Amino acid sequence: MSSPDPQVRAARNKSTSPPPRGPVVAVTGAASGVGALLTARLAASEEVKQVVAVDERRGECAEAEWHILDVRDPAIADRLRGADVVVHLALDLDLETDAAARTAYNVRGTQTVLTAAAAAGVHRVVLCTSTMVYGALPDNELPLSEDAELRATAEATGVGDLLEIERLARRAPRAHPGLNVTVVRPAVLVGGTDTALTRYFESPRLLVVAGSRPAWQFCHVEDLCSALEYAVLEKVDGELAVGCDGWLEQEEVEELSGIRRMELPSAVALGAAARLHRIGLTPSPAGDLAYTMYPWVVSGSRLHDAGWRPSYTNEEVLAQLLEEVSGRHTVAGRRLGRKDATAAGAAGATVALLGAAAVVRRARKARHRI
Repeated sequence: MSSPDPQVRAARNKSTSPPPRGPVVAVTGAASGVGALLTARLAASEEVKQVVAVDERRGECAEAEWHILDVRDPAIADRLRGADVVVHLALDLDLETDAAARTAYNVRGTQTVLTAAAAAGVHRVVLCTSTMVYGALPDNELPLSEDAELRATAEATGVGDLLEIERLARRAPRAHPGLNVTVVRPAVLVGGTDTALTRYFESPRLLVVAGSRPAWQFCHVEDLCSALEYAVLEKVDGELAVGCDGWLEQEEVEELSGIRRMELPSAVALGAAARLHRIGLTPSPAGDLAYTMYPWVVSGSRLHDAGWRPSYTNEEVLAQLLEEVSGRHTVAGRRLGRKDATAAGAAGATVALLGAAAVVRRARKARHRI
């Protein structure tokens, strides 16, 4: 019997051989939040050879190879050997965490992961910050280019940590030749998240600072995971912004949410927010208010040019956020129990009252000096 035609043999071999497998990917912070979602996504991908999961506890993804340790432990270098890409998601941005402890964890953890990745021969590290690093400023363009200057300050929750992580990302390729760093910056993240910006929508009234022009852009966690996967597979690199296409004006947010506004003068809102935070009544510093006052919308052009598209619109993500926060009550960033919420009344009432009282006190002092 004659042997099969070479082309036939090649076709048979191609049909029976396993599909090509891609990189070995390590994910830090893999047991919860975005890390858990990304770990599961990558473990199910035919384009990823293996997922190494790193966290202080074991997560639910049985397909991943788990290593239990703190990302600040230099021993992490041994766990990263053999990995091609590391996605560092072990960040603490909890509103209730002590600020100094949060910064120590976030900055030291990122430093350790970058150094360990270089020592282990990893060729790419993917870091995740936020579009908050661009800053919320009245003269921001709509939308901002991804190349726009990072003009944020450390006055909002966690933003100082994110700016330091951005600095470490820029330094790493110079300090560790051969190590590539990709930074992914999501817009307001929604999907099981708890931030000062998601708490904004837990209020019975939306605080609006007079004279401001808010613009809202959201990012669903599933879209963030798909963007991170693009970075892992090297379909795109550099500094990437990810979010829904376009943005919503404040009036559109109010119409879609059905939540009415409460408008306050800037001096009253910012002054009272600063005092409330200073005396420990609220977790949110006054700097958080800027992100509800001025635009910080980004174009996301690099991901779009690479073929990525968001699966969710701003309207859909806002609807999900409102569903998630339903039944929660927040005043000035502080989450209240049901009894406290009833007593507090409209969102921002505490801010308004304390701010108004401060204005009255200053006016009285001024009259006495005359």
